[in-house]
Amino acid sequence: MRVFLATTCIVTAALVASGCATKKYVRNTTAPVQAKVDQVGEQTTHNGQQIEETRNQVKQVDEKATNGISAASERAATADQHAATADQHAGEAMASANQAKQVGDQNTQALEGLRSVISNIDDFKLQTSAAVPFKFNKYALTDDGKADLDKLAGEVKSDKRFFIAVEGYTDSTGSKAYNTELSRKRADAVVTYLVAKHEIPIYRIHTIGLGEEKPIDEAHNREARAKNRRVEVKVFTADQVTAALGTPTNSANRTTPEGK
Repeated sequence: MRVFLATTCIVTAALVASGCATKKYVRNTTAPVQAKVDQVGEQTTHNGQQIEETRNQVKQVDEKATNGISAASERAATADQHAATADQHAGEAMASANQAKQVGDQNTQALEGLRSVISNIDDFKLQTSAAVPFKFNKYALTDDGKADLDKLAGEVKSDKRFFIAVEGYTDSTGSKAYNTELSRKRADAVVTYLVAKHEIPIYRIHTIGLGEEKPIDEAHNREARAKNRRVEVKVFTADQVTAALGTPTNSANRTTPEGK
């Protein structure tokens, strides 16, 4: 019995010793492996963090790139719109410039035409005339003289731009001073008749008494003296200027000195 117990104790001790040795061996064997595993785990965790950080950085870069592309696209679209607007404004400005040039050319042509007309505005032309006879030493109008003035006034009334020159004359009988005064009275008689009977504006009539100057006939007989006792009425018109400006006149139907 003692032997069995001793044997049992020895076996138990051996098992315990063997178990302790096995644990130590396992511990000594697994410790490096565990350390390696722990190191690998730490490295894996670190790598995972780096990967996550890298992903975040890539995401941020993508977001910035996307935002930059969107902003660039928006700026490009805005620039295109501004360019299109500028082109439109440039086209409108060009059209306005062309229109202004056309209007300017038309105005220049009209101005040149007007200048050409105005340059001749004082170039009045003789339209018609009449020689009103007077009796010796008289300044009253005769019936024949009134008839001549009636005809002349009828032709003048429709004119727009005209004036009438009234020149009084006498024959050579008598003194020069007397004849000058008599010629003025004869001219005044003609003017009075035109203004009172035919309502010719007085401001359109210019009068002068020239006495025995400018005789029609320089002979010294009765017939020559009768010819020189007269008042010459001359109508000058600038209706050709009015016609050039586009206003119609009736001068085509009037009798001119060349046609009488």
